[in-house]
Amino acid sequence: MTTKVSRVDLLWGQQERPSRGPKPGLSLDRIVRAAIAIADAEGLDAVSMQRVAGEFGFTTMSLYRYVPGKSELIDLMIDTAIGPAPDLSAIPGGWRPKLAEWARRTWLLFRDHPWCLTAVMHHIMGPNQLGWLEAAVAALSGHGLVGQELLEAVLAINGQVRISATFLAPAVQAESEAWVAAIGETLTAHGERFPALMAAITDGAFRPDEEDASLEFGLARVLDGIEVLIRAKLP
Repeated sequence: MTTKVSRVDLLWGQQERPSRGPKPGLSLDRIVRAAIAIADAEGLDAVSMQRVAGEFGFTTMSLYRYVPGKSELIDLMIDTAIGPAPDLSAIPGGWRPKLAEWARRTWLLFRDHPWCLTAVMHHIMGPNQLGWLEAAVAALSGHGLVGQELLEAVLAINGQVRISATFLAPAVQAESEAWVAAIGETLTAHGERFPALMAAITDGAFRPDEEDASLEFGLARVLDGIEVLIRAKLP
């Protein structure tokens, strides 16, 4: 009889290896990485135990010896895709450049694995994901913020990263371009009713930017706000 492994034990590497099982060459790491490749190429909905097993030419039952089901598989996919937390200790200049680098690397993760944007909200946190949170909190610690303020500041940065990364998805970009085109047509016909918008467009609003432009602008403003809060706490 096979002992059922909890999601936490599986995610934190505390499960037992199968004592007997499928053909040589199949492993939990290979299963997870194959699932990540499918999600990166086709989205999370394309991932199934059957589909992943088919990538190896094995039966679906072969996978169940390593991972109980799709939900547990996604737990592992998220933590593996995220990878180990960055070492921010060598970045000079204090907490601000450290957190800026943390945000940029987080943004790159969401760019490379867009399915993680929604998946992380519905799955338990693994060691890598908690490690990223630890790295950000550690970078900001010792500068006047404590407890909930410290955590909320980091979550505000993460929230800005998530908002910016959302617009990287091809479908969202297409919708955004269509929206901008529609706004342009409307303002061309009714510009006199919206003078502030017309002035902003004349000054360059809605023009295509560099891929990370929205991240950098919003990130700088969030960091500005955190800096104001820190200064307010200084004696």
